Amino acid sequence: MAAVDQGTTSTRAMVFDHDGRVVASEQIEHQQIFPRAGWVEHDAAEIWRNTRRVAAAALASIDLTSDDVAACGLTNQRETTVIWDRTTGEPVHNAIVWQDTRTGTLCEEMAGDEGVDRYRDRTGLPLSTYFAGPKIRWLLDNVDGVRERAEAGELCFGTMDSWTAWNMTGGPDGGLHITDVTNASRTMLMDLRTLSWDEEICAQMGIPVAALPEIRSSSEVYGPLREQGPLRGVPLAGILGDQQAATFGQACLSPGEAKNTYGTGNFLLLNTGTEPVFSEHGLLTTVCYRIGDDAPRYALEGSIAVTGSLVQWLRDNLGLFREASEIERLAAEVDDNGGAYFVPAFSGLFAPRWRPDARGVIVGLTRFVNKGHLARAALEASAFQTREVIEAMQADSGVELSTLKVDGGMVVNELLMQFQADILDVPVVRPVVNETTALGAAYAAGLAVGFWEGEDDIRANWAEDKRWEPTMAADDRDRLYADWNRAVEHSFDLA
Repeated sequence: MAAVDQGTTSTRAMVFDHDGRVVASEQIEHQQIFPRAGWVEHDAAEIWRNTRRVAAAALASIDLTSDDVAACGLTNQRETTVIWDRTTGEPVHNAIVWQDTRTGTLCEEMAGDEGVDRYRDRTGLPLSTYFAGPKIRWLLDNVDGVRERAEAGELCFGTMDSWTAWNMTGGPDGGLHITDVTNASRTMLMDLRTLSWDEEICAQMGIPVAALPEIRSSSEVYGPLREQGPLRGVPLAGILGDQQAATFGQACLSPGEAKNTYGTGNFLLLNTGTEPVFSEHGLLTTVCYRIGDDAPRYALEGSIAVTGSLVQWLRDNLGLFREASEIERLAAEVDDNGGAYFVPAFSGLFAPRWRPDARGVIVGLTRFVNKGHLARAALEASAFQTREVIEAMQADSGVELSTLKVDGGMVVNELLMQFQADILDVPVVRPVVNETTALGAAYAAGLAVGFWEGEDDIRANWAEDKRWEPTMAADDRDRLYADWNRAVEHSFDLA
């Protein structure tokens, strides 16, 4: 079973066996483009080239051909928005990344007197720079000729799953212009209950519905992959936004089960079952997944903008270390954070605070603080922000967290995982297969073609690798968290 994971910093292709174990993996990073402060872009054409390369390399690494692959799943960075020409396949502009904040003024205008929750009862989302709808509107308003071409039916809009699926299934030569319910639920344009584009919201945002992709379920056979590629003829049969894919890969298939992914940002999802639960505490309501014609499953989500990308920033912008993995050794050189707290509000604060006016701050600096303390403070920021989201989730759902299932690139950092258990006062559990995002996409595709029979197969495949138990004294936990909250308040009103 193959999966393509089109992420924020890289694109990866993976091949899994029936036990959900990795048998091949290839990954290529792509350029992060920062045209000005607060703007983040990707070259969608570069990402498509990388997708072809990693798929070919993953198969070649273990001498597989397309005949050996039952189906292919696709997962992607959500909300990142691209518009391209139906005839040529050329993007009209770089993709605008989910972290990008250029639509701040636009979101304020659209909120008007009704406020940021204007569409929350239908979409589950606050008006925020995070989501795709305002990004589409920005492209329509600011790139020459795009609105006219869109209204004439010449252009396709999509998040990165739509761009990748269109190219993988033929591009200008019959490519499928589709998305799934999980990605559509991140645009701010889909009604959560009907699972269709909300024509009133689209009209108010000035977005032509005809240019949007067809919304499909997360697990069904969409069509065969292009004949020119390494996976020629293999059915594309699963699409999930990356955080929903990780939830699926972690086997969080029953109401009350949750996972936290530590990637570029952190994303905590709680399965709430077949009814959407609307948050009173700053969380998002989103589609968790939909299998074939079954009823959709919903989730509450806490989205944290900057966690792993803070480690990248320390590496690339400050040069504190050469490899991201070195942060753990550096942080371990000190016993604590030395009184320093790092609030990484580079693009504002997401859940549960939703403060677009916030910017990054380091609080509590003295002559005693060294780069080890800063490294430790950066790691601790991920854990503190996760606790904020979990407290909001427990308040909304009434479900007390007994253990936290974790995945993503940062969970190999044992110092962070221990601190996470300590600051939450619950055990943290890492699965054997850490790349649960790609695995979830593979599961969705495999269910559609009968490679796996049902959800019990997915639960049976999940296996624990390591568990961290809390060891911190309650007084220390309370003091650290109170100091963190004080530090966060210093980040407000800086934009």
